[in-house]
Amino acid sequence: MKKWLVGLVTLLMAAALTVTAMAAEPYKIGCVFSVTGGASFLGEPEKNTAQMFQWLVNKEGGIKGTPVEVIIYDDEGDATKCNLMVKRLIQKDKVLAVVGPSLSGLSLAIIPVVEEARVPNLSCAASIKIVEPVKKWVFKTPQSDRSAVEAIYGHMKKHGLSKAAIITVNTGFGASGREELKKVAPQFGINIVADELFGPKDTDMTAQLTKIRGTEAQAIIGWTTGPTQVVVVKNWKQLGMDQKFRFYHSHGFGSKKNIEMAAGAAEGVYAPLGRIVVADILPENNPQKKFCMEYKDRYETSFKTEVSTFGGHAWDALQMLKQALEAVGPDRAKIRDYLENIRGFAGTGGVFNMSPQDHCGLDVNAFEMIVVKNNTWSLAK
Repeated sequence: MKKWLVGLVTLLMAAALTVTAMAAEPYKIGCVFSVTGGASFLGEPEKNTAQMFQWLVNKEGGIKGTPVEVIIYDDEGDATKCNLMVKRLIQKDKVLAVVGPSLSGLSLAIIPVVEEARVPNLSCAASIKIVEPVKKWVFKTPQSDRSAVEAIYGHMKKHGLSKAAIITVNTGFGASGREELKKVAPQFGINIVADELFGPKDTDMTAQLTKIRGTEAQAIIGWTTGPTQVVVVKNWKQLGMDQKFRFYHSHGFGSKKNIEMAAGAAEGVYAPLGRIVVADILPENNPQKKFCMEYKDRYETSFKTEVSTFGGHAWDALQMLKQALEAVGPDRAKIRDYLENIRGFAGTGGVFNMSPQDHCGLDVNAFEMIVVKNNTWSLAK
């Protein structure tokens, strides 16, 4: 047989094998995010990221020739709906793993479900309680609230600030952050001189801030997500408190939309954020630079909007699952074992080093301290 004919036959056989493989039963990954409702600023970029992941993986031939099917449900920020959807993903859709939820309270609520079903879960929520104490089947990709507290207190100490007022939302995320703020303060010599609360739907915090104004606080630390982040910053500015009190937000502030909605009031606000928001100004030798820029470019090209840290949490989780499927195939227990032993994974949220004792794999070094300057993110000194 002539060489060109042999080559043609070989190519046709390879193509046939690829088509056959891609026609195989897909690897199913379940996602449950708060796409609508009060936490849509978290869930929407996570949903977009998951859709983009499926398209890109299948465009590139799947995972070793097997296509990926990402099944996404919207829990609307409701714990009951979230539980039902996670059960549906596991029992009806037969997914290999669950990514999400978006919210700490909902992530805590589904832990018994995934643990009983023995299905790997990669949460996109921040509370350290999700992974501490360690649960066998539960992991998370966002940096923990404890690490964010350490980053804020470390920055305060560096700048000679020792008296803090905390103002937190009374949700699962806020309660966990408040607990860590109080617990970690003595380690950094921080004295909490005011402790104020507000609700997730409150539209004015001037009463709480006025109380803080009468204290010896040097810095205010806000711990919330969503529209209340913008409200409290606007009130801080309206009361003229920006002239005396430095304002720190938590890592929940990591969306450019917060700066836009604050309409100038966020100028000078500090926050410990993942490096994805400043990917373009990271040094070329930063281990996260390449991964962050690839995600940023793909996301912003696809959706015509800037990346946030929240979509990055989903991207990290899905990329970890892709690595696991490439290494061990569609076996839930083996996927779990692979995730627990991830080392040196440079994602959007940091360089992950998981272990049997640590199902997040990030510490305070995952953060950059960011300050809002000229209505955009800037590296703080």
